[in-house]
Amino acid sequence: MRGSSVMVSWQLASIFQGMNDMKIGVPKEVKPGEGRVAMLPDQVTALVTDGYTVTVEEGAGAASGVENSAYAAAGATMVSTGAEVYATADLIIKVKEIMPEEYDFLRPEHVIFTNVHGAANREQIDKMLEVGLTAIAAEETHPYGSPNSALAGEVGAFEGLRLVFAPHGGSGRHFLNHYGAPAAEALVIGLGGVGQGALRTLLKLGVRVKAFDIDRGARRRTLMQWEDSPLQVFDISDLGDHLAEADVIYNCVLWPKDRDDHLIFRSDLAKLSSTCVIVDISCDPAGAVETSRATTWDDPVYTEEGIRHFCVDNIPGAVPVTASAGYARDLFDNIKLIARLGALEACRQSPHLAKGLTCSAGELILAEAGRFQNREFTPVDNFLQRSSA
Repeated sequence: MRGSSVMVSWQLASIFQGMNDMKIGVPKEVKPGEGRVAMLPDQVTALVTDGYTVTVEEGAGAASGVENSAYAAAGATMVSTGAEVYATADLIIKVKEIMPEEYDFLRPEHVIFTNVHGAANREQIDKMLEVGLTAIAAEETHPYGSPNSALAGEVGAFEGLRLVFAPHGGSGRHFLNHYGAPAAEALVIGLGGVGQGALRTLLKLGVRVKAFDIDRGARRRTLMQWEDSPLQVFDISDLGDHLAEADVIYNCVLWPKDRDDHLIFRSDLAKLSSTCVIVDISCDPAGAVETSRATTWDDPVYTEEGIRHFCVDNIPGAVPVTASAGYARDLFDNIKLIARLGALEACRQSPHLAKGLTCSAGELILAEAGRFQNREFTPVDNFLQRSSA
């Protein structure tokens, strides 16, 4: 039991650590096709000026247009491997989930702040609980939505249009009206940040769009914003009536992991043209689109029931220069709060940050992961109240 007590004390020292003592690390992303970086030199400079030590892996910013020398000039300590970042830092700042090749680097005193996507990744959650670290899911902490959501919609829309071209198996329609032949027709499901991003790409190119949402206000706002464009807007209940006419279908709805229904069922694929393509930008496996499963940029398209699916789960990674600028800026206030107060006290002071608290000291906290994985979890308010006693 003495060893267990030592581990708990070690964890608590990091969880409550703050006031310039917390060491911050930025490893290079190892997820295939991921070129974003969680902090840029401007954020490093601000943290170093405040007295923090920041360690950055060499090459972490390369795909985002940031040289190692820029981080060094900002005051970062540069190391050659991710293992060194994890070994020296308490607070690990990332973009994507912890990958299996990073598991051996994890320590109980770590605070991981990244897009965990834990509900759909039981293996990652199991490892975090086994280690006993604290993880905060960045994707749950954005009060106004992720700054990368719009980019996902814009880039995803572009990729879908590419797949409409005949050489890729599409209908062969142009995205503009020419010579009396109608432009391609797209269905956009969901009019939040991702859907609005998709509309920006599609409508500016001249694509005929039918958009769907459950919220009447979202439908009205969208119509007013794009009133001079080739756009029709419908309630989501009308979706089935328009599937057969689509050249490309974009899902932009984030689907709760514990729901077992869908907006597009496997049986619905029989209604589609054989040249239609489904682009699931939100990319919840078996979520809004029953036949969706995550793919990578190296192998982005698969076929189910004769219908092509594009389901890359890190679409903004294709534009890392822009995506990193938005992501790093959006995370920075939370990074400073965690560094100053420690992870748990930061969650107590920030309800938005608390929404992302996934696990700590071997306890699962994120409700969505608990419900989806059918395992016990401690509600976040209960955990934070108890741990402050």
